[in-house]
Formats: sequence, structure tokens, C-alpha cells
Amino acid sequence: MAQLQSGCDPNLALNFAAGGWFLQVWLALTPGGIQSGAGMAFSKQEVDGFFAALKKLDPEPKTELNHSSPYTLLVAVVLSAQATDKGVNKATEALFKRADTPEKMVKLGEAGLSEHIKTIGLYKGKAKNVIALSQRLIDKHHGKVPQNREALEELPGVGRKSANVVLNVSFGEKTIAVDTHIFRVANRTGLAPGKDVRAVEDGLMRVVPDKYLLNAHHWLILHGRYTCTARAPKCPVCVVEKFCRFADKTQLAPLKAPKTPGKRVSRAKPPSK
Repeated sequence: MAQLQSGCDPNLALNFAAGGWFLQVWLALTPGGIQSGAGMAFSKQEVDGFFAALKKLDPEPKTELNHSSPYTLLVAVVLSAQATDKGVNKATEALFKRADTPEKMVKLGEAGLSEHIKTIGLYKGKAKNVIALSQRLIDKHHGKVPQNREALEELPGVGRKSANVVLNVSFGEKTIAVDTHIFRVANRTGLAPGKDVRAVEDGLMRVVPDKYLLNAHHWLILHGRYTCTARAPKCPVCVVEKFCRFADKTQLAPLKAPKTPGKRVSRAKPPSK
């Protein structure tokens, strides 16, 4: 439940899903188009409480991209751009049975890879990048994924966010990969507001206590994916709601009184005489 409803009180989340509550949401948009809770900065105690609540709910968060090695994670991350983790996992289930190393991927080729990932958006460009980065790993890194940001970002299709994911998940480095979910959560809550992903990343690296840094990326992305959603944030069941600076928090709709059943009228025709 914690993984599926990260950021939600598990008991309230069940009621939220089954109780028929209707949330009336008005999104406050800044000129930049970001729902912002920027205002009074979080105190150190509030930041600690924010992450302590997320940790209590999900002590050991994990990436939702299926992988078995740094290489398969790297491929999954490249494929996940503008795609859902669920969609990527569906495609890579069969792919990684055939090609789970750079050598096998190059042998499979761009056309063969495309057949496996054609259900993913932008699959042609992604196939080209995966084959190219696989060849680069063979040529320059002995077929191994480098534990180095600069080397990772030199690979085709790999940017700072993808490099941060690999460094964090595969090598245990304290990095934060800012995607659309983390960008929204950081701005909406006021935790680390910023106009672009790098500003948010830098802000989070400054404010997140070291003891939470290793898992902060996962807690924030899961919270944004399942609780602090874009159009209908589940504020009434959010475990960090008391710390959040977002002004237009969603509320529970008032319960309507049940209708009193009226007197039943028989529409049966009278028996003929």
C-alpha cells in the first residue's frame, strides 16, 4: 500500500478510493504555469518532519522501473522519457530476456530493438540512442556502465536527470533526479521552489537533510505520482499536508443527506372483470 499510495495515509487512502468523495479543484497557476506554494521558506524542523513522514509511510522506497543491472536500468531510464514506467516495464519484460548487456543489444540491432519498444512513444529515436550508447559502452567502458556523471552524460540519450537516476539507484550516490513530478511537488509545497529543473535540484540538495538524501528522489517522485498529482492532489489524505504551503488545497466535499424514498405507486393494470 505504501508503494502504491506513497504520500497518503494508508487508512484514509482506502476511504478516499472507495468512499465516493468528490474533490472540487481550482488550480492556482503562476505566470510560469507552475502551481506554487512559494512563500515562507521551510524551517529545518519542517523539512525534517516532511521527510520523516514520507519515510514512516515507505521506509525503503524503490524505483518502479524493472531492471536487473546498471545497464538494464540505464536502458529503462532512456526509454522512460515521456513514457510511463508501466509502459516501459511492459516493453522491457521481453526485451531484457533477449538483450540485457550492451553486446547483446548491439547484436539485436536498431530494427530488432524497435520491434520490442514500438508501444513506447518516440521509440525510433530511443532505439537509435540505445544502440549507440551500447556501442559506446563497449568501445570506451569495456561494456560497463560508468559510475561517473560526465561519462554518463556523454552517452547518447542520457542527460543530467537520467545520470542522476543511475548514480542513485545503481551506485548508491546521494543524487536527486528532478522529473515532472518532483518539479511539481517542490514548487507546489514550497519545499524547494525553482523556475527550472536545475534550480529545483540545487534547492533540494541544499535543504534535504543528509540522512534522507539517498531516498529523497524516490519519496518525492512517488508522492507526486500518487498523492500530489497534477490536477487533483489528494490533500485530505496527504501525510505531509500540514507542512505544505500550497494555498488551494483540495477539501472533502460535504456529504449529502440521503434521499427519502417516496411512496411507491403501482403501475400494474387492474385485472379485467
